[in-house]
Amino acid sequence: MSWVRGIAVGAAATAFCVHAEGPDVVVISATRVEQPALEIPASIDRLYGEDLRQGRAQVNLSESLARLPGIVVQNRQNYAQDLQISSRGFGARATFGVRGIRLIADGIPATMPDGQGQAATFALGSASRIEVLRGPFSSLYGNASGGVINIVTEDGPQAPQLEGALSAGSYGAVRGALKLGGERRGTNYVIDLSRFEADGYRDHSAVRRDHLNAKLRFGLGEGTALTLLANSLRQPQTQDPLGLNRADFETNPRQVAAGAIAFNTRKSVAQDQIGATLTHRLGAATRIEATLWGGQRDVEQYLAIPLPTQNLVTHSGGVVNLDRAYGGGALRFSTETRFAGRALRLSAGVEREAMAERRRGFINDGGTSGALKRDEDNSVTGTDAYAQLEWRMAERWSLHAGLRSSRVRFRSNDHFAVPGSANGDDSGARSYRAATPVVGVVFRLDRLTSLYANLGRGFETPTFVELAYRNPGAGTGLNFDLNAGRSRHFEAGLKTIVPGRLRLNAALFDVLTRDEIVTDRSSGGRATFKNAGHTGRRGIEIGAETLFDGPFDARVACTWLAAEFRDGFTTVTGTPAVNVSVPAGSLLPGVPRSQLYAELRWRHAPSGFHASFEWLRRSRVAVNDPNSEFANAYSTANLVAGFAQQGSGWTLSEFLRIDNLADRSYAGSVVVNDGNGRYYEPAPRRNVLVGLQGRLSF
Repeated sequence: MSWVRGIAVGAAATAFCVHAEGPDVVVISATRVEQPALEIPASIDRLYGEDLRQGRAQVNLSESLARLPGIVVQNRQNYAQDLQISSRGFGARATFGVRGIRLIADGIPATMPDGQGQAATFALGSASRIEVLRGPFSSLYGNASGGVINIVTEDGPQAPQLEGALSAGSYGAVRGALKLGGERRGTNYVIDLSRFEADGYRDHSAVRRDHLNAKLRFGLGEGTALTLLANSLRQPQTQDPLGLNRADFETNPRQVAAGAIAFNTRKSVAQDQIGATLTHRLGAATRIEATLWGGQRDVEQYLAIPLPTQNLVTHSGGVVNLDRAYGGGALRFSTETRFAGRALRLSAGVEREAMAERRRGFINDGGTSGALKRDEDNSVTGTDAYAQLEWRMAERWSLHAGLRSSRVRFRSNDHFAVPGSANGDDSGARSYRAATPVVGVVFRLDRLTSLYANLGRGFETPTFVELAYRNPGAGTGLNFDLNAGRSRHFEAGLKTIVPGRLRLNAALFDVLTRDEIVTDRSSGGRATFKNAGHTGRRGIEIGAETLFDGPFDARVACTWLAAEFRDGFTTVTGTPAVNVSVPAGSLLPGVPRSQLYAELRWRHAPSGFHASFEWLRRSRVAVNDPNSEFANAYSTANLVAGFAQQGSGWTLSEFLRIDNLADRSYAGSVVVNDGNGRYYEPAPRRNVLVGLQGRLSF
């Protein structure tokens, strides 16, 4: 496999651009201007379309992102709650969706202004690549302290192509997809349609997901292009089996929590989004880009909350109904010049995002929607401006710096009040402001080796999920007492290439966060939040891949992370609720101390045969803040084999995949701080997937 692989694309303001430049340099734009990866003072990795699709289901990011250091992706086998993704421990406390990490698709945020995102909208079947940025430079992308995950949709080929894919596997999993791409009269297009269905490994966990992803690019003259994007997701009546307590998990991991049946827990999602990006070059060194996007997301979720609790006058019920409209725009500028006789690159931009939601709550009466319990209009807006520079201050030294100013404003208008009760008008507003600077330096030891260091700050606002409720007795409405968490990041690393043998990236990092958002109370089916003192995250990341010209490829990703509460606090949990002390030194829940991934792949070019062996080892993780229980460490191995055939204008490929070869029983993810002690979400035992993919050029 050639060790230089790349795809030339236009640089989007919130994207990282990768392409090949010469025989030994991979160029990445982690600071919004293209430059060699060896000259970037940041940890960034990428996976190409082949890595995402070959021998894989193409449904979840968990299929591929374990191959990258610093990233933990836990496939919950629960499509009602989406994936759990954490970067250097940020995002691990999310009970559903992705928070603390910025998700971006083709330059458009897949994370809302409050910091909550959904990875289910990523279309893996038409992805050119996924890029992951960790460390302080991620703070230049706004309200996301932990990192950035960016997906880039592929361009259509010059000759029109039609692709079809079909896979089927254990537990009723079936996925079918059609993709059409090409170029005609200056218009490049890709349209990707897919449907995924599964009965689920556990009882009461069936899912159906319909997905559309489309991209059109028009040339509007020399140096000017317009790209249109559309994405649609339909996921109706997705069943939620809830977590299991330790005893039930060990007795029968496929069973469902009793409350899930009694209240028919489930979730329906419908989301549509469109976007447009206009780019224009002013000469060879200056670029202007404008992006607009908008969308609608409707969610209805049925929760398992006892009826006596739901009937309390201050309770908002067991059915959550959200109608969300969102949109935004961005204007970016980049140029190259010289300062003190040395090359200087500058970029700057402004961004505006907004989301408005109608939030209503109803009684969940045995799985049907009952009386109204909550009715409010909420909104959140984000206004940001940033500037970045890169200056080659000496032959082997380069300086990178940036500053982002952010303002996030939440507002709530309460339309539900019970006269003469504790449930009054809870309207209100809260704003959060932050300036997040970052600076980094790179020293080139030689043409293929560099050392770097960086220092920066980040911040995380509460999400609407964390603001949604107050403690019993504290009133109703949003919890505007929550502050944003603020962090200081330091990182130092090494990047090197041994031609024809190895590419190696290694990083040391230390992160200190104050006002970390933690669980205040988890009881009666509700979680409320507060700010703790300080948390610390220290770790080592090592990623390596072979660059052999022969049939063998190998990849290793190793992470060691010590994530702990530096200050103690108290939390309320359980039914009945009790106060529990969380002492200083307790581990952050949901964060494994170590993770090791290894992969060996072999190709036999004459026959078109390929085979891969994957192995993942993850250490035990605390399931709650007090560290009273831990999910056990586990190792799992997967095997993939397939063939590919090619003729004049067509290709055909088949694969067989076996996951969890040793048929182990383990918790693939945990529900952090679950008030009922149902922390464990079982991973499937040994399971099989077979797939067929064909491509026709015409």
